[in-house]
Amino acid sequence: MLPAAISRITAALLPAVSRAIGATPGVLMPAGARPTLTVDPTPPEQPMTAYIGQTATGDIATGTVDYYTIFAVGGLLFVLTLGMNLLAVRLVRRFREVYE
Repeated sequence: MLPAAISRITAALLPAVSRAIGATPGVLMPAGARPTLTVDPTPPEQPMTAYIGQTATGDIATGTVDYYTIFAVGGLLFVLTLGMNLLAVRLVRRFREVYE
């Protein structure tokens, strides 16, 4: 049964993962909306969506580094999500079984 269902499992799993990556409120709240800078070699990292949510407060001047960084991070997030969706489509087409 699993070989017959693998294409549908993939069709459900990969877009769900890409959607979870792009969920700003779901990442912003557990991240605490604030990264901390320490001397520790294993510092806490901030997810891309949390960075966008924290930085894009409306007080950023146009043309600053922060302004362009938000769009760069958003563009990278878009490319990653698009890549995961294209991978899902490719895997579904590859493992699809045709029944007569």
